[in-house]
Amino acid sequence: MWQRKLISLLIILVAGAIGYFTYTYGTFRLGLDLRGGSHLVYEADTAALPAADISEAMSSLREVIERRINAFGVAEPLIQVEEAGLGAEAKHRLIVELPGVTNLEEAIKLINITPQLEFRVLAPGADLAMLASSTASTSDLFVSSGLTGRYLKHASVQFDQQSINPTISVEFNDEGSTLFAKVTQENVGKPVGIFLDGALISAPSVREAITSGQAQISGQFTVDEARSLARNLNLGALPVPISLISTETIGPTLGAEALAAGLRAGLLGLSVVALFMLLWYRLPGLVSVVSLAIYAVLMLAVFKLFGVTLTAAGIAGFILSVGMALDANVLIFERLKEEIRAGKDIHEAIREGFSRAWFAIRDSNLSSIISAIVLFWFGTALIKGFALTLLLGIVVSMFTAITVTRTLLLSVAPKHKKPFTKFLFSSGLNIK
Repeated sequence: MWQRKLISLLIILVAGAIGYFTYTYGTFRLGLDLRGGSHLVYEADTAALPAADISEAMSSLREVIERRINAFGVAEPLIQVEEAGLGAEAKHRLIVELPGVTNLEEAIKLINITPQLEFRVLAPGADLAMLASSTASTSDLFVSSGLTGRYLKHASVQFDQQSINPTISVEFNDEGSTLFAKVTQENVGKPVGIFLDGALISAPSVREAITSGQAQISGQFTVDEARSLARNLNLGALPVPISLISTETIGPTLGAEALAAGLRAGLLGLSVVALFMLLWYRLPGLVSVVSLAIYAVLMLAVFKLFGVTLTAAGIAGFILSVGMALDANVLIFERLKEEIRAGKDIHEAIREGFSRAWFAIRDSNLSSIISAIVLFWFGTALIKGFALTLLLGIVVSMFTAITVTRTLLLSVAPKHKKPFTKFLFSSGLNIK
């Protein structure tokens, strides 16, 4: 008996230590709706991409945008890819959330600042004489070679030893090196146009095939222009065109009010539920309240340690999982009452009650877990926050409802039948 009491004491002490650590260590990661900031929705133009390449292109797009935003020091941005619809009619979108950035123009500038680099070859029928003509349009003389800034590995500023003019040295990744080698092999003696944001900035002639994956961009650059261009190219060019379709700005005051309202609702709900459990189930109800407090401590620790972004929907999922944790306790306690009425010893009744209630708890929680996984897999960014906290809450609540509550209840239950035993373990409105 004393071993079980010692284990219960250790559980409470460990939970208290985790709670203190959670309270003092760092801060919670708040979502845009609670912290304030900018919410941008972009739609990607994937019409020119094969269906098999869309997923990879969208992943590359997310990485490029994330790299751009991080370079400007935006704290904890959230960039997600979203697919709306099915099959060929599906729309591919990029959701960008920038906490703390409430200037919408600044937010859009962060996304659009990187120039689009492209290497083009002479169009069929075009020649050098046409290129030298002032009446010819460069956009008509060159066609795409498929080599863009998407394949860029690194860009740096160098200086021409003869003219002392700054140039941009670019290095491609493995796939880009292969493409660049093919372009130079097929265009020896011909110019290759280097276009930046659709404008021709250089058209060097290819003397020989270049297989090293390195090229040089020359033009009438100042030192500052060359450095700025190299920096922007290093941030990455967009693998697919995007267009802004939706914007939203949430002020920090509105976010703080939403957070305060969510916390008030959560605390009020927990208080009412705790009071009900105490009045209806008495001693088991008290144990369930302690177990619920341990559950809340563990969940908050998980949120903070694993960097879970808390949104208003996420907090709703957390509160819903609290109710599910108490549902498990209700099933257990009702089974416990039935075993006591059957004349069993208190400890035996507790063990039987937990054992018989487990199957119903397992099945109900398993169905909820499946629902949460489906919501997280197919849901939008808002739904995913709800699904994640709900999923984590269900897993942790199963542990506290089955393991913690059982251990605590066995440690405080009287060993022998006493006159007040029936009072402590009977429903408040069902005493016989």
